[in-house]
Amino acid sequence: MRAVQSAFGAALLDPRRAPPLSLTRTGGRPSERRFAVYRNNVAVGLIGALETRFPAIRMIVGEECFTGLARAYALAHPPTSPIMATFGDGFADFLRDAPGLEELDYLPDVARLEAARTRAYHAADAAPVAASDFAALDLRRLEATAVALHPSVEIVRSSAPVVTIWAMNAGEAALGPIEDWAAEDAMVCRPEMVVETRRLPPGGADFLDALGRGATLGAAMRLARRDARFDLAQNLTGLIGSGLAVRLGRPTDRSAA
Repeated sequence: MRAVQSAFGAALLDPRRAPPLSLTRTGGRPSERRFAVYRNNVAVGLIGALETRFPAIRMIVGEECFTGLARAYALAHPPTSPIMATFGDGFADFLRDAPGLEELDYLPDVARLEAARTRAYHAADAAPVAASDFAALDLRRLEATAVALHPSVEIVRSSAPVVTIWAMNAGEAALGPIEDWAAEDAMVCRPEMVVETRRLPPGGADFLDALGRGATLGAAMRLARRDARFDLAQNLTGLIGSGLAVRLGRPTDRSAA
């Protein structure tokens, strides 16, 4: 049965393959026409799943190019889970290696951002820590405290203006030339009902990444200050005010305590 299922699945995704011999109609001959319809429906479904998950990528490359890329991705990386929300987790790496996209070297980062948005949408809920809980800590205790981040938080680092590019192609900002082509770090999160994508301030990615690994606020602050522009007050305000801190406790990353 496993061999039959494998042959069936391989033939579904590869139009060059003949229908499995085990699939027959009356008379014992393979039902090529019916299988072709089913094969097309599967391909359309997989392409549609990628269109839903990566609308900005589709906008950037155009419908025809995206359909070709999506079809090639589905053939090379068929779904391994019935949960279609995870289909396309490897799309960014696929785009990095796809021929003809060399001039769009920022595409993989945009894809990583869009994939993170799907994961954030399906992440667990968590109640934020109240600002008064932070205010109750003196400076010494505050620096020695670890902060657990909301389960939806993901960081996407990029050497390109990834947040700006995504926003322009997701309907969040007007399309136009990007005058200052500079690196941007993105944070994707869903502290409440809506998935948010934010451009992090200088040092913010290092700060949140360290907290996410279980470091103390003091250790995270020291790592972030490798960028001289890091503003602790700005980043703490964003962390607390956005409801991204969900638990205060002891550090779990002993290397950065």
